Amino acid sequence: MQYRVPQYSGEIKVSFPAEHVLLLTLNRPKSLNAMTPTMDADIDRILSWVEEEPSIWVSIITGEGRTFCAGADLIAWNKRANSEKTPESECKDAELARNGFGSISRRQSWCKPIIAAVNGGSYGGGTEMVLNCDIVIASEDAVFATPEVKVGVVAIMGVIPRLARVAGHQLASEMLLLGRQVTAQEAATRFGFVNKVVPKADVLKTAVEWAQEIVGNSPDSVQSTKRALMLSNQIGDLEDVVVAHTRSKEMLRVYGSENLKAGLRAFSEKKKPIWKSPAKL
Repeated sequence: MQYRVPQYSGEIKVSFPAEHVLLLTLNRPKSLNAMTPTMDADIDRILSWVEEEPSIWVSIITGEGRTFCAGADLIAWNKRANSEKTPESECKDAELARNGFGSISRRQSWCKPIIAAVNGGSYGGGTEMVLNCDIVIASEDAVFATPEVKVGVVAIMGVIPRLARVAGHQLASEMLLLGRQVTAQEAATRFGFVNKVVPKADVLKTAVEWAQEIVGNSPDSVQSTKRALMLSNQIGDLEDVVVAHTRSKEMLRVYGSENLKAGLRAFSEKKKPIWKSPAKL
């Protein structure tokens, strides 16, 4: 299928490795895929398009070369720190960055799954992005770190509360207060934010396979389920989550969709369902 993808710079690459699956690759390998304003804007433009494109059901993000993402460009940050910005304006800028680091770490508008295929080091903002992905596939040599405290800054783009909820206060403190890096195996078994660790050569292949498994399910059901997962992180009371989910646009769409009828009909006829792209919300 041919897509009318928005324009983007050479700092990212966009491809379609399987039906209904978009692959977004950070493409600054010589700079360890450190985030620039251009790359951030490119990612935001592509993911905003994905949100509106009915035929894209799952996205994968990975990095070109040996590093997933080295975080922010600290040279640029140093220039900013020596500018005329005030503490109040800096905090306000962070507050208003509604999609967070790389236009991913705080992104809440989407209901389509995103898989992080972490092919190497993930530092600072890179780890902030990873923690807001739904599934994380990591290479055996991948490492994760939030070393902001080591250089006098703060991981303010969403990773602190997300890591605390996933790993618990003490383990989150180990990464955030010490600024130490953890291995992919530790991230999977101790900290709980990596789903699977595989050989480096298999990272992208595995991510695509998992994406295809998701695509094998009703996209209406998947997107409504993701909305409920997101509400679970936003609302404290469990019953309030259930009520908010029943009132969501995604849940209403499920009950009005052809996919619901197709899935139930295929089950009764012992056939494989054929899913249609969901209607736009």
